[in-house]
Amino acid sequence: MSYICRDCPRNCGAERPARRPSGRCGSPFLPRISRAAPHCGEEPCISGSRGSGAVFFTGCSLGCRFCQNAEISVPAGGPGKILTVAQLRDLFLRLQDSGVHNLNLVTASHYVLPAARALELARLRIPVVWNSSGYEKPETLRRLEGLVQIYLPDFKFADRHLAEACANAPDYPEIAKEAIREMFRQTGPYQLRPDGLLQSGVLIRHLVLPGYPENAKSVIDWIARAFSPGTVLFSLMSQFTPMPRAAAIPHLSQKVGMREYRRLEAYARDCGLSEGYFQDPSSATEQMIPKFDLTGIAER
Repeated sequence: MSYICRDCPRNCGAERPARRPSGRCGSPFLPRISRAAPHCGEEPCISGSRGSGAVFFTGCSLGCRFCQNAEISVPAGGPGKILTVAQLRDLFLRLQDSGVHNLNLVTASHYVLPAARALELARLRIPVVWNSSGYEKPETLRRLEGLVQIYLPDFKFADRHLAEACANAPDYPEIAKEAIREMFRQTGPYQLRPDGLLQSGVLIRHLVLPGYPENAKSVIDWIARAFSPGTVLFSLMSQFTPMPRAAAIPHLSQKVGMREYRRLEAYARDCGLSEGYFQDPSSATEQMIPKFDLTGIAER
């Protein structure tokens, strides 16, 4: 089978065969998986004490130059095993049975149809986390309604020029805003369990880019205006790691400075985004990058 794809904002219209890479994302129709295992590197309300069941999908429709998962996010690049919908369902169920707190689908937007079908078949007892770049169409996200309980989007760029330089996506700010609004429409205000784990809702992440504080402030401003206090969670991340593909972009060959980050943390709190997470800048190491070695799927 093949599929004419217009699922992401790139609208490339590529024919995506079941198993041959194609399109702007460099992906077949069936999902390629590079890792599936408990993961403790998310926010505490996601990772908890037993970890989040993270399934890393190969490929990406956004393709940021600074992506720390570049080994698997570049078109048709990196390790990955193609799974059928039935195999993906079985993978979800195995992760659930391992005792993780939730199922965490990392960058699965370009596989939305097989991912949604696998979720329908799995009928999981744990929350499903949709962990994405934020560069998604609302109509695509609507295919996940009732299947995803927690949305974990990035809001990377409020600056069109920065979005163009880093991801060739000058439309990113408008696209991400509409996507996050759709996510919130589906879930409503966030709900935490008594043990602090997130049961449902939206947790918006922003990765601070060194040397671009105004971009971060504009992201914070929009979130504070768009959502009432106590309705969404916010995570301000300091873990930017310089990557070779971003070296030509000013400032992106360095890490985030402690003073720069603390000023943005204070700004977010002053804007009312104190319900969320602020990351210690010392965590900006390559140890944050998982090993994409087919863990959890190589033997299947």
